[in-house]
Amino acid sequence: MLSLLAAFPLRLAAQIDLTVDHVGIAIGDVPRVIGLRLNYRDRRLERVDGVNATIWSPYQNGSRGLVRGIALGVPVTGADRIDGIGIGILGVGAQDRFRGIGIGAAGVGSGGDLEGLMIGGLGVGSGHDVKGIGVGGLGIGSGGSLYGGFVGGFGAGSGKDIVGVVIGGLGAGASGDVTGIVVGGLGAGASRDVTGLLVGGLGVGAGGSARGILVGGLGVGASKDVRGIAVGGLGVGAGERFTGLAIGGVGVGAGEVLRGVGIALVGVGAPDVRGLALAGLGAGARDARGALVSAGLTRLEHGTLRSAEGRAARSRDRHRELRRGAPWRAARADQHRAQQLAWNESAAGGERASGLGVPGSGGPAVRDI
Repeated sequence: MLSLLAAFPLRLAAQIDLTVDHVGIAIGDVPRVIGLRLNYRDRRLERVDGVNATIWSPYQNGSRGLVRGIALGVPVTGADRIDGIGIGILGVGAQDRFRGIGIGAAGVGSGGDLEGLMIGGLGVGSGHDVKGIGVGGLGIGSGGSLYGGFVGGFGAGSGKDIVGVVIGGLGAGASGDVTGIVVGGLGAGASRDVTGLLVGGLGVGAGGSARGILVGGLGVGASKDVRGIAVGGLGVGAGERFTGLAIGGVGVGAGEVLRGVGIALVGVGAPDVRGLALAGLGAGARDARGALVSAGLTRLEHGTLRSAEGRAARSRDRHRELRRGAPWRAARADQHRAQQLAWNESAAGGERASGLGVPGSGGPAVRDI
């Protein structure tokens, strides 16, 4: 039937109205229908309550109207707003809002919001927010925020926030905040704050602060604070403060304070360490309250140092001091005895030469005045 309409002149196709008070069946570009409406391409659509089946998407300069019920595209359909079910052999689109269930072999999209269950063979996209569940063979994208659960074969992204569960084959990210679970085959991140569980095949990052469990194949980092558990194949870093457990294959560092436990094969460091820093080659801090443990170099400017390297150094110094101590004390004792003997001999010689005050010497006696 729809294929036959495509062969009819536009005027004829637009004039077949078999409805009574808009109820019934309309063939062509009938503005208002309650029931079944069949048309090649909509130009004057106002409202359909029921089924609206078209061959192609509406004209750009025409009225797209509202479809409440089923919007069927053979192969493409669309409207200003769709409330219900939209199915297109190629795709389904809404200018302002699509609320319900959308299925398109090529894709499902809206210039405004998408709400409900959306499945696109190639992708699902929205100019504003997407709320609900979305699956895109290649990807899912939103100019606004993503709220719910979304899976993109290649990637999933949001122009604003992500709240929920998002999985992207290559990557997943948001220009705003991320709250929930985000998994990216290569990477996962947000331009602002991250809260929840983030896993990235290569890395996980946040332009602001990160809180939760962060796992990156190569690294994990945040421009500000990191709080929770962070594991990076190469390293973990926080631009300001890190609080929690950090494990880095090569290094762990914080720009201001490392509070908790930092473990790395090569090095761990921060200006201020409050906790345990365990490193294979080196651990350092300007100030520390806790333990710096390293098989190699440990550097501390202030605070209390407790480390294997530090204990070994103190033991070596103490041993050298003990070895130097015995000869030094003996030399001091010999010097003191020699000085005492010289003084005694000098005093005795002077008395013999003058005979002063020595009984029986024949010299004059000196009396005290």
